Amino acid sequence: MKTAFVSLIIFVCSPNCLGKKTRWCTVSEAEQRKCAELAKALVTVLPPAAVSAFARLSCIRTYSTADCINKIRANRADVVTLNAGEVYTAVKQFGLTAVAKEIYSDGGCVLAVAVVKNSSLDVRSLQGRRSCHTGARWTAGWSLPLGFLLSRNYLHWADEQPLTQAVSNFFSASCIPGAAATASSLCALCQGQKSYIRQRNFHCETSHNEPFYNHQGALRCLKTGKGDVAFVDHIALDSIDEREGEDYRLLCTDGSRARLSEFRRCNLGQGPGGGVVTRTNYRKVARKFLQAAQMAFGRRGRDRQRFQLFESGSYGSSDLLFRDSTERLVILPDDVDISQVLGLDYVALLKGLGHEGSSLEDSVVRWCCISDAEQRKCEHWALSIKSDPLVCVRAASMSNCIEKIKANEVDAVSLDATHAFIAGKCGLVPVVAEYYGETCTPAEGGTKGTAHFESDVFPSVFAVAVVRRSSRSVHTLSSQHNDTTFCDPSKVYSEVFWKSCLPGAQGSLCKVCIGGTVEPGTKRCADNHNERYYGNMGALRCLVGDPSGKSYGDVAFLEQYNLEDNIQSLGSSGWAEGWLAWDFELLCRDGRRVPLSQWESCHLGAIPPNLVMTRPILTARVYDFLMKSQETLAAYPDEFNLFESYPYGESDLLFKDATQCLMHTSHLDYRTILGEEFYKNVETVFNCTHSDILEFCAQDVCTIF
Repeated sequence: MKTAFVSLIIFVCSPNCLGKKTRWCTVSEAEQRKCAELAKALVTVLPPAAVSAFARLSCIRTYSTADCINKIRANRADVVTLNAGEVYTAVKQFGLTAVAKEIYSDGGCVLAVAVVKNSSLDVRSLQGRRSCHTGARWTAGWSLPLGFLLSRNYLHWADEQPLTQAVSNFFSASCIPGAAATASSLCALCQGQKSYIRQRNFHCETSHNEPFYNHQGALRCLKTGKGDVAFVDHIALDSIDEREGEDYRLLCTDGSRARLSEFRRCNLGQGPGGGVVTRTNYRKVARKFLQAAQMAFGRRGRDRQRFQLFESGSYGSSDLLFRDSTERLVILPDDVDISQVLGLDYVALLKGLGHEGSSLEDSVVRWCCISDAEQRKCEHWALSIKSDPLVCVRAASMSNCIEKIKANEVDAVSLDATHAFIAGKCGLVPVVAEYYGETCTPAEGGTKGTAHFESDVFPSVFAVAVVRRSSRSVHTLSSQHNDTTFCDPSKVYSEVFWKSCLPGAQGSLCKVCIGGTVEPGTKRCADNHNERYYGNMGALRCLVGDPSGKSYGDVAFLEQYNLEDNIQSLGSSGWAEGWLAWDFELLCRDGRRVPLSQWESCHLGAIPPNLVMTRPILTARVYDFLMKSQETLAAYPDEFNLFESYPYGESDLLFKDATQCLMHTSHLDYRTILGEEFYKNVETVFNCTHSDILEFCAQDVCTIF
């Protein structure tokens, strides 16, 4: 067995790594000692041929992780393990590459938690308090908590100031190792040795020589009474014994507090764990070295009695070389993108926090448009406002908009209730809801339609079934289908209708669709306005037939709110002449047919309002942009109306035309706004229906490696 293990070690070393010595970067004396022991252990357990060919290790002492990154870039060191936030910085700003990822007992991710001494503090009252953080740009100690505070607008970050200044203004004093060069108050609580000699200065550095560095350091900062709150990850809570744990509480996002054991429901978000980085031209050697070290000294390594890769207690510290809670390392392939390693949500958060420096994206709002008509209206909007710049970005459908927002290619879009459900499942959050009430009464001090507006009521629109008065081919709406059929809406439609136009579908559900003429090559049955039978107006066009009177449907399922206006526009738009509201009837559940005016007693159900949704980090920025837009545009109603689409040849472009104003909802979750009944109905359907977008969003960096 020993021979087989040695053969495997030699086998994983290609001719390219002969004679290579891996230089591991360390940031403290304790880490240097552990690295030196690892070097000795490799020599002990491997034969001389394997050691000289591959497994020689030297330890390069530095004073911080930032110094490590610089030394690796300059080819004065080769490898270091970093927190996920630092991994991103090393890859995107300094050209390094990730070669391995730490996996913990419950996956490759951590939960950020805010720990306080048992007191009256809550997450809404942190301003002016003293804070302890694991490190600047660290996942649980910086990015996730700041992302949460910004998304709730507890932390105000002005466009013209760096984020570090906003954080400095928010907390009265902090220890954020690694932030020394940006804002002095962010280091006021740190305890590391100060020196004018760079190599001997450990104050506020990302080094174990700073007593308040890392997760244990942040907890030490709290335990010693220097800080009021410590931002760490859930793994760090294991170091607090059960009796001592009664003295501490977690701060939950809803303003409550919880015991340390309740971190799964009481946390500030989830993000990736640590990873190993190196230079791109060294990645093959680094991977093979890590494979050999893990096979020998990992949790299941054959020589773990000689040395333990993921244990640091015997060196008088914790998390040396690797996180002590690491179960195993996953070696990453060559072609993996950093967003696959860290996750789309996390990468978008880091960009939002300025981890790549300032860019044009930081000063604009990118709105998602799904058709030529929407693009034209959006560009008119951009020209009409005098607030932050607006950029109009094209997508193929609402689902594609969700993908683009998640991938940080656009920022916001108004989604119908079903797509809002999907977006919520994909980690997006609501900013405002479209308000369809009679009038918008603004908060005190505002003017009609322009100020911050909230309401306990979310006026709905109603779904109706419309038929031509002259048609008698449809007599009833049957809802009796077996459970298996009901689970898949496409099967329901296929059983009831022999052919349909259901934009975004396939097969017989697209046979009535006619495509578009606006753009050459427009796909028939496309899930956007370029399919002329898309949306409320499109369903009505389908009912009356194309301009020649052919290609029509027998029943149209649409929303009631602008039905009569759309009937009038059939003639004015040149689609079909002579149609009046009198020519149509509503089909009721019980088989009755009634005039359009009786929709309140003859409808298929209420539909929650459209929601503008975005990534959590952008909630405040998108909300401010929309409020400024409303205020600016209200002063010039004849030039551009945000809730009017007829000048562009369609209806409900960007927003529903029935919208009176936009209602503040970022303090509510999407499930609350959609309502429990609607939410459960949609969830039932999606639980047994394949969805590409939900599959895309379900990619989880916590479990895929």
